[in-house]
Order: sequence, then structure tokens, then C-alpha cells
Amino acid sequence: MHGHHHHHHNQSSDLSSQRIGWAFFLNLVFTIIEFIGGLITNSTAIMADAVHDLGDTLSIGSAWVLQKLGKRGATAEYTYGFLRLSLLGALINGVILLAGSIWVLMIAIPRLAEPVQPDAEGMFWLALLGVCVNGYAAYKLSSGKTLNEKVLNWHLIEDVLGWVAVLVVSVVLMFVNLPILDPLLSIGFTLFVLVGVARVLFKTLNLFLQAVPDPQIKRAAEDVFMKQAEVDDVHHLHLWSLDGEQHVLTAHLVLAEPLSSFDTMALKIRLADELAQFKLAHTTIEFEHPGETCRDKVDV
Repeated sequence: MHGHHHHHHNQSSDLSSQRIGWAFFLNLVFTIIEFIGGLITNSTAIMADAVHDLGDTLSIGSAWVLQKLGKRGATAEYTYGFLRLSLLGALINGVILLAGSIWVLMIAIPRLAEPVQPDAEGMFWLALLGVCVNGYAAYKLSSGKTLNEKVLNWHLIEDVLGWVAVLVVSVVLMFVNLPILDPLLSIGFTLFVLVGVARVLFKTLNLFLQAVPDPQIKRAAEDVFMKQAEVDDVHHLHLWSLDGEQHVLTAHLVLAEPLSSFDTMALKIRLADELAQFKLAHTTIEFEHPGETCRDKVDV
């Protein structure tokens, strides 16, 4: 029974990896087509969407690699495993998107003063291709159950909406001479991307600096410790995250009085039950006897 479940889990994990791989290659090929198409059609809106798609390609690629690496357990050197690589991936993606967005703004903003009429027909066909490719990639990932796939699916749906906007603008430009619509659309796209990038970068840097990922969990865990009759005080309570989802908690609990091994075990079981609600990846709890000097540096 257990073997069957394990086999089923591996199968779904391989399918998930396959779907993400498909979406990655589709996006990569299409991003290259976009950059070339943006240059040919002289459209900054397509360039802006190309940068957006590049970001999604990088996100999908790193998610794919990390899903494969995530299967590897902890090693003697990497005792927590390789989950932290996802933060590194997010940081690299963020920096690349930031640079790409600034580059698009440097092209688009001067065009507001002197709009250049892009090749509306070329824009139209590229946008149509964009809706189809991103729509298909989103469809491939929509059957996925993993958090990874759900997040990437939202990225792709965003891309489809972006291409619908380019499609509408290209149709308008075919009938109306309003070249300023192209840089306006590209600036709108870029600002939308920048807001998302800034949010992700801020969160990623916070996690890199080992900030508390969820202050609510920290407060609730402290409450769990302090309400135990056997516990007199809590210090060195640290909560940090491996990748934004898998959290690690460590704490020193000062006991009200020395406990027998039976009572210590009962307290450990009770704490494990009450901390289970937080779905922590790792917990380390140290008991200190009354009057015992803590060997670690004092908390600020």
C-alpha cells in the first residue's frame, strides 16, 4: 500500500515537472520571437511584454530546476536540503526584470514626446500568436495541483491578458493614427511588472536576511509555550524561513521546576501537538532548568 502511494506521488511529481518543462520551452521560444518581433514592428509595447515574458520564462525555468533539485534530500554539506535555492532564483529573476523594465522605460518615455507609428499589422499577428502560446501554456499548467504550478499559471494568465491588450491596440492603430498608444501601453505594462517585482524583491530580501516570515506564527508559538504550567519563561525564540513556505522555529524554554523524564516527555508530546497547526518544517526546543545559565548570547 505504502509502495503504491510512493509510486503515485513520484508519477504526479514527474507529470508536474513535465508540464512545467513544456511551459518553459514554449515561453522561451516565444520570448525570443517577441524580442525580434518588437524590433521589426518598432513597437515598445511588444518589447515591454517581451520583458514581462522573459521574467515569466525565468520564473518557470527556475521553478522547473528547483522542483528537480527539491527531490534531493539534505546532504552532509546542505543540512536543510536545497529549498533555499528558490530564494536565490527569485532574487536573480527580480534583478533581471528590474533591469529589463528600466530599459523599456528608457525607450518608451522619449517616444511619448515623439510617437513613432509601429507596424500595426505585425503587432496584430504577434499578439494573436502571444494569446495562443500563453493560452496553451496556461492550459497545460491548469491541471497542475502543486503550488508551483498554480503560481506559474497565474503568471501565464496575466500574459494572455497582456497580449489581449496589445491585440486591441494593434486593431485600433490599423484604423486610427494614434501612435502614442504604443508607448503608453508599454509604460503601463512596465509599471505593472515593476510593482510585482518590487513586492517579490522586498519579500525575498527579507527572507534572505532571516526576517520573521509571519509575525502571527511567532506570537502564537510564544503563547503556546507560555501557557504551559511547566514553563516559566521563553527566550531565544527564532522563526525564519527556508523558502517562504517551509519555516524553522527554535526556542529555549526555562522550566518552572526540574521535571522527571516522564513529565518532560509528556510536555514534549503536548508541545508537538499544539505546534502542529503551524506546519513547521523544523523545530528545535531546548529546556533549561531554573537558575541555569543560558550558554547562548542574551537576546536583544
